[in-house]
Amino acid sequence: MTATTSYRLLQIALVVFGAVMLLLYPLAAVWPSGWAWHDGAPHESQYFMMIVGIYAVLGASLCNAARRPEANVSLIWFTVWSSVVHAAIMAVQSMSDTHHHHRHLWGDVPALLLAAGVLAFLVRRSELGRRGFVE
Repeated sequence: MTATTSYRLLQIALVVFGAVMLLLYPLAAVWPSGWAWHDGAPHESQYFMMIVGIYAVLGASLCNAARRPEANVSLIWFTVWSSVVHAAIMAVQSMSDTHHHHRHLWGDVPALLLAAGVLAFLVRRSELGRRGFVE
């Protein structure tokens, strides 16, 4: 895979993952056990609505970053590392006997790890750091 191909795939991945983040609320409405950490409708949790707001902003920012990934490398790496940390915390919490959230190991945990892995791989392969851009 060439750096140019990786760059184009990075642009596509930024839009796809950004769109998924923008769709967090509908995902939780359709499959609550995989995306929401509370009982009831998504809007019934103030905490979840806060997370929806944060991810909506991040999703919109990633979609915007797709126009010029080289100008948004810090945002992309923030997304990678915050997704890894978020997924690790959720994985530990989902395995807790007191929370009974095992289905998150099949929903938001792998989704975050997939986004982090794909974005990290494509940023490296697109050689943004080697083109003189800050990494």
